[in-house]
Amino acid sequence: MQKQYELTIGKMKRTLPIIPITDTAAIASFVLLGDAELTHYAAEELAKRINIPFDYLVTLESKGIPLAQELSLITHHPRYFVLRKSVKAYMRNPIAIGMRSITTDYHQQLVLDGCDAEMLRGKRVIIVDDVISTGGSLSAAEHLLKKVGAEVVQRCSILAEGHAADRNDCVFLKTLPMFAVKNG
Repeated sequence: MQKQYELTIGKMKRTLPIIPITDTAAIASFVLLGDAELTHYAAEELAKRINIPFDYLVTLESKGIPLAQELSLITHHPRYFVLRKSVKAYMRNPIAIGMRSITTDYHQQLVLDGCDAEMLRGKRVIIVDDVISTGGSLSAAEHLLKKVGAEVVQRCSILAEGHAADRNDCVFLKTLPMFAVKNG
């Protein structure tokens, strides 16, 4: 199995380690956190592809946060929301939904503060994430947002991994292959 994958997004190049996630599959591990240069560049490129009016950006904790921050500034939307992975002490009337992610081998939840839910009710939102893979996190986020009365008008990510590249309901900058693990 190859050990690294060379990713090129426009003028940006990164070398990603290939990490097994099951006995038969591996992914090129893309970690946006800490990469301010790529985050800003990706936000600029995604902003060019968003062609629908919206009120707010919504992202999932945690790797989508810096992207949502940059994208909110570039698109002149000074407020964005974060779906957290656990209930926090500061939350009032949190609303939660269960989910699974390809990179996490245990059941998780997405949680929205009740105050944020009130602000999102009746609003047009774009879900922002770093990588869309199986779509499990995205689906859970959409379900939670629909539950609180928000309308998801767009989904965007830097990368679409594996079969997510075939989706026509997401804006993304680049595809990212999945890799087969060869035993023996």
